[in-house]
Amino acid sequence: MDDQKRRDAGMNVRRKVLGNAWVDKSIANRNAFNTDFQDMITRYAWGEIWTRPHFDERTRRVLVIGTMVALGQWDEFRLHVRAALAEGGFTPDDIKEILLQQAIYCGVPAVNHAVKEASAIVQELGLLKS
Repeated sequence: MDDQKRRDAGMNVRRKVLGNAWVDKSIANRNAFNTDFQDMITRYAWGEIWTRPHFDERTRRVLVIGTMVALGQWDEFRLHVRAALAEGGFTPDDIKEILLQQAIYCGVPAVNHAVKEASAIVQELGLLKS
């Protein structure tokens, strides 16, 4: 696959996973400093890795959410939790199960913060059960 095909495939996956609104906002915020980086992640993260056939999209979402907890990357964590709930067919219970699993492997302090962040998103999206 050449770079243009990888870029196109990556943009399609990126839009499917994160939603058009997020991607459009990201594109609108491109500038001389970040354009090369945006192009690189579109081609490689989205066009090379997310398009590989072995794991389905749901599995990749679970892996990304868990990895963001492990790394303490809260901006990306919030982005992917929101996208999983709004675009990916995940339920709050799906997110909760990911976080319970991560509590064992990443530690309670990391997941304590993740629960706080995810709870705010669940509430914001109107998905919080009484």
